[in-house]
Amino acid sequence: MRGWVIVLSAAVPVEAAATLALPGTVGGAIDGGSALPLAGVLLVGALAGSVATLAGPAVAADTTVGLRQRLLRRVLARGPVPGGPATGDLTARLVGSAADAGGALPSRITAATALLTSLGAVLGLALLSPWLAAAFFAGVLPGVLLIRLFLRDVAQAFTRYQQVQAELAARLTGALAGLRSIHAAGAREGETARVLAPLPRLAEAGHALWGTQRRTVWQATLLVALVELSVLGTAGLQLSDGTLRPGELAAAAGWAALGLGFFEQVEALAGVAHARAGRDRVAELLDAPPPPPGTRDLPDGPGELTLIGVSVEGLLGPLDLTVPGGRTVALVGRSGSGKSLLAAVAGGLRAPDTGLVLIDGVPLAELTPGQRRAAVGYAFERPVLVGATVGEALEGAGGAETRAARADGFLARLPLGDATPTSELRLSGGELQRLGLARLLAQRPRVMILDDATSSLDLATEHQVTEALTRATSGRTRLVVAHRPGAAARADLVAWLDGGRLRALAPHSTLIKQPDYRAALAAVPAPRSAP
Repeated sequence: MRGWVIVLSAAVPVEAAATLALPGTVGGAIDGGSALPLAGVLLVGALAGSVATLAGPAVAADTTVGLRQRLLRRVLARGPVPGGPATGDLTARLVGSAADAGGALPSRITAATALLTSLGAVLGLALLSPWLAAAFFAGVLPGVLLIRLFLRDVAQAFTRYQQVQAELAARLTGALAGLRSIHAAGAREGETARVLAPLPRLAEAGHALWGTQRRTVWQATLLVALVELSVLGTAGLQLSDGTLRPGELAAAAGWAALGLGFFEQVEALAGVAHARAGRDRVAELLDAPPPPPGTRDLPDGPGELTLIGVSVEGLLGPLDLTVPGGRTVALVGRSGSGKSLLAAVAGGLRAPDTGLVLIDGVPLAELTPGQRRAAVGYAFERPVLVGATVGEALEGAGGAETRAARADGFLARLPLGDATPTSELRLSGGELQRLGLARLLAQRPRVMILDDATSSLDLATEHQVTEALTRATSGRTRLVVAHRPGAAARADLVAWLDGGRLRALAPHSTLIKQPDYRAALAAVPAPRSAP
């Protein structure tokens, strides 16, 4: 990108210099001088303008790519941030705001060059006659005030527009994620109204933006006409008394137009404001530092998972929980009791507001990224296949892991096997879950956290997968979000959550004697079943 920046930074001033020299060379030609300087200035200006036209978009594109890469790396490094921007908002910043911010440098160079050109034109008028410069400056102060007000108002309008645009994108992303549920519930009209609710505010911000530009354009046009009339009237008087020659009159007209050119650069100034608004939205994420990486290694140990004084304000805890190394603890509770949140905190996907999470006595946050991956692994209700092909998405899972997850059957039917692009997969929820389990088995972490990882399997397949997983993960620590009594019964211990608090930690056979525990199991929504 640096090469294009150098080219743009050189081409724009050269074009501006040629533009500034043009009125003087025209005046010289009119007064009987040679036309060669005029031809040279026109040629240089045309070449520099062509180069600038090519370099400007290239700089904007390269800058946008760099910003998107930095932004994506920062978002992935931070991970899920409670209370942070929604997925649609992040997408809007990555796609829209980064592109807006990418045009900042070309817009600034263009605006700065227009300003310098105006100053140079005023200098040219002053060299012709101080009276011409004085006539020009009569309109400068109102013009400066006009531009200042325009930049303030248009920047605010652009910021509001991008914020509402991001809100709309977030609502749309959520609706698309739940498209099947929306259709099944017959809620299309209501959901459409919810998603499009920000449109009036978007229109209001857009109209404010256009209104500001329209108002500034006619004010600038009127100001330009008045100043040009003042300069040309003064020049005409000086021509009549012999102070100016005809060629100098032509030069004065050209420099007056150039001097006022900055006040006509509404589009370029709007580009600066637009880029500034995009830059500010991108900077909100780039300026938020990611959590510092840990530096400690995982010590030898059985994989004991310990939560001490862990809490998430208003949602979970404070609570203490120990999952003995090599044992299985099932998380049981009514819907909304905090099971998935506790599972996220236990594996480091959600930092607790207070408290510590330790693996074999070492705080999880202090482990290096590689050691954290070796310490904890997840299987989710709806896993995402990360990778261009099935083989990459499985991250080294071989026949043993896919057989244990009961994924070998449908994988064998894929037309290209492991080379099948993930973008071409059409898998059921149960098949996705089995691939997620195979990937987890290949990872072989010390602590395995299964968050609804078999909820889309039918009872027979779940039983087969559970039996195979039990054998494959023998000696591994497991924390399982349980929705079925059978899953709780197979665990060594059950952590019974009630309203975000740990009500009891005991075997299922002990807890089942309590009516409230039986009611909690009965109140858990039945999981979806899929082949």
